[in-house]
Amino acid sequence: MAANAAPGGPASTTFAPFRHRIFLAMWIAAVMASFGSLIQTVGAAWLMTSLSGSAEMVALVQTAAGLPVAIFALAAGAIADTYDRRRVMLVALTMTFTISVVLAICQAAGVLTAYLLLGLTFLIGCCLALYLPAWQTSVSEQVPREDLPAAISLNSLAFNIARSLGPALGGAVVTIGGAALAFATNALCYLGLIGVVAVWRRPIVTNPLPRERIGPAMITGLRYVWLSPRMRAMLVRALAFGFGGSSVNALLPLVARDLIQGGPFTYGLLLGAFGAGSVVGALSMPRLRRGMLGDSVVKYTAAAFGAAAAVVAFSPWMPLTMIALGVAGFCWVLALSTLNVTLQMAAPRWVVGRALASFQMVLFAGVAIGSWVWGRFAEDIALSAALSVSGGVLAATMLLGSRWRVPQTPADNLEPASAWTELDIRAEIDPTTGPVILFVEYAVSEERVAGFLGAMAELRQIRRRDGARRWTLLQDLADPEKWIERFESPTWADHLHRYGRGTVADREIEERVMAFHHGADAPRVRQLIARDPTVGGAGAAPDEAPPKRLGVFGIKDIMQ
Repeated sequence: MAANAAPGGPASTTFAPFRHRIFLAMWIAAVMASFGSLIQTVGAAWLMTSLSGSAEMVALVQTAAGLPVAIFALAAGAIADTYDRRRVMLVALTMTFTISVVLAICQAAGVLTAYLLLGLTFLIGCCLALYLPAWQTSVSEQVPREDLPAAISLNSLAFNIARSLGPALGGAVVTIGGAALAFATNALCYLGLIGVVAVWRRPIVTNPLPRERIGPAMITGLRYVWLSPRMRAMLVRALAFGFGGSSVNALLPLVARDLIQGGPFTYGLLLGAFGAGSVVGALSMPRLRRGMLGDSVVKYTAAAFGAAAAVVAFSPWMPLTMIALGVAGFCWVLALSTLNVTLQMAAPRWVVGRALASFQMVLFAGVAIGSWVWGRFAEDIALSAALSVSGGVLAATMLLGSRWRVPQTPADNLEPASAWTELDIRAEIDPTTGPVILFVEYAVSEERVAGFLGAMAELRQIRRRDGARRWTLLQDLADPEKWIERFESPTWADHLHRYGRGTVADREIEERVMAFHHGADAPRVRQLIARDPTVGGAGAAPDEAPPKRLGVFGIKDIMQ
């Protein structure tokens, strides 16, 4: 498998992932589910215009759909990284189907109120939050790494194909059978995807380590993202793009009703124009990514989207509005897909679910908050003013590139450094015991100290990013050539997980550090685990003796 194949290169043509049957089946089913989801979106948004005439309530439909992702995405990412992704997807899809049926029944019975609609939409958003990280990370289990960028682009294309036609179809469904038919159609469209996921036999990955608990796994994911400058930059840009660009979709029902003077079919056509632009953007992405840096793509699309929002704000003609929405859709999918692909290629497999969840969390937070802000703005001031100001805000995010620059897709080899090997430990250890403290002793000649410190700065970032706490570099005052690296893990289980997270790229940095060490032997590594001195003291009875797992262990070189 080509671990470092360039995106868009010969091994990664746009449609190459379709060679893999499971990916093709999943993709077709996802297109159908996306059609259903967009039909439901049209039904919910248009229904709210009749249940409540408030611009804020209409915009809150998008907030209710996106806010759960912002709240629960990180937990969902931890679940995707620690549990069977196929089962997680099945649970989320089955729940979505059930809630859609409940929506249809409530509307058909005439008991659906504005707040009940928001509540059920929020629950569907919760299902989406659970589903997205598991679905996106499962792509790497359906195609080889060299096809991964193209597969991510095709998944974006799947949604945007539905987005180009689904809204118009949704408008027609609402016109013919009302919102109840739209909700029922959504439920039916999910059955195919549920069936494909149910029969998929994902690759079995054996992991000798104990499963991470959800809470610590979430903290580890946040720590990794926070201590990775490249990922921080992408999350900041996603948050800004989501906030500024959320106004168009959130306020589009009001654009159709008040600025174009149309009905649900008009609203569907406007959404379809946005989706058509998104399809063009998804198809253009491989070529544009080969010719432009990722940061340039995000900057220029932000400026163009902002200009398109201003046109929508003041255009009284439907054709001109549709053209502007097409430009907005093109920019939306191109910017966010660029960020998505870059982030997935920059994250090791052990944390990719949590990295993607962090991306989804900040993006949907921006969309949810922005939808409420621009809805409030439209309610208090004017619809056109809200759209034009939001466009200006989005265009201004170009300035973020001076500090938070979107990196190019990295060429680092993020495959695991080696197969897991058992540590040479001489006692049984309770996984919850800790902390575990490591000391690594280096011998570095005085003339090589400057280079050693530079390499250690890189290794420090890797250690901390992968879970090490209280990292310190010490110099022995009695022997200035002796340097001691000290760090710890909260528990023995955390220590094992950190040990197993190294990538080939990380190992190269470790080897660069090792090159500064002189002497016949490798650096001395000591692993020590905390012991409670109050347990099993001198006067303790034999049955009160401390368990063997709380002892202090010998020397083991874990860097090889």
